[in-house]
Amino acid sequence: MQRLLRTLTRILGVLFVLQGGLWIVAPARAAAGLGMPLLDGLARSTQIGDLSVFFLIGGGTILIGSRPGQSRLLLVPAAMVGGAAAMRTLAALLHGADFATTFIAAEIAMCALLLGAAHGFRDRP
Repeated sequence: MQRLLRTLTRILGVLFVLQGGLWIVAPARAAAGLGMPLLDGLARSTQIGDLSVFFLIGGGTILIGSRPGQSRLLLVPAAMVGGAAAMRTLAALLHGADFATTFIAAEIAMCALLLGAAHGFRDRP
């Protein structure tokens, strides 16, 4: 079971790194995949900069945290994706955004996976 959990965690880390790289090399495609247009001007700089680093740092931290003895690092990306789900919910409640059910459900599942891995990997190779 631990091997499966470690494999799933590593796959998630790779997917995050790939998504971050996509923001750098094909930002319009990355934006479309997240249900948003590619913005213009300074907003584009913020969009690409913030989202690429979210995925690159998140993915790198997941990959490092999936190594034996490093599981506590998984708490950081768990907080990031769990926080994203919470902020999406607040965006809907407070600011009239569409409720992003699919994205929120995926973020909650990823958060649960990462929290489970952070707990399940402790002091185990």
